[in-house]
Amino acid sequence: MKKFKKQPAPEEEILDEKPTEAEEELETEEQEAEQPTADDEVEKLKTENRRLKEEFLRAYADAENTKKRCAQEIEKNNKYAISSFAKDLLSVADNLHRAIEAVSKDSSENCEALRKGVELTENELTKVFNKFGVKKMEILNTPFDPNFHQVIQEVEDPSKPNGTIIAELQTGYMLNDRILREAMVVVTKGGK
Repeated sequence: MKKFKKQPAPEEEILDEKPTEAEEELETEEQEAEQPTADDEVEKLKTENRRLKEEFLRAYADAENTKKRCAQEIEKNNKYAISSFAKDLLSVADNLHRAIEAVSKDSSENCEALRKGVELTENELTKVFNKFGVKKMEILNTPFDPNFHQVIQEVEDPSKPNGTIIAELQTGYMLNDRILREAMVVVTKGGK
């Protein structure tokens, strides 16, 4: 028996796969609708570019602020790093001053040489203090300020205004613009 190949029936013709012009236009429009146009793409990129610029500028400003803050901290630390050391040296300065006052009361020739040596030592210490920003407060005959002075005694003196410093029991010192040690003072009361 022979096998015959089945031939398509004439009414079942194979359709040509080529699309018609109308179908091609429809398909092109659908693709254009799905894909963004060049203008949309450019606008999208511009928006992203602006956003990235803003983020960059904020990050840059933050970095600059941090840099300035660190520089200020370093300057402050360098300026006041010696404060505890300087505080300890203040008692040495006080003792040198007391030695000069004690020797001044005794006028013998031996004491004169000692006094001169102690004065030179005190002057050298004062130079070192000045070099590092440690300064004595000059406060006699000035008004009392609780931020810089500590009152030890009040004395009646109607000739001077109330709260005027008339004596200094312990010298006050400043380290640059900060108080290193308050001055212990005697002030007037009952004045004008």
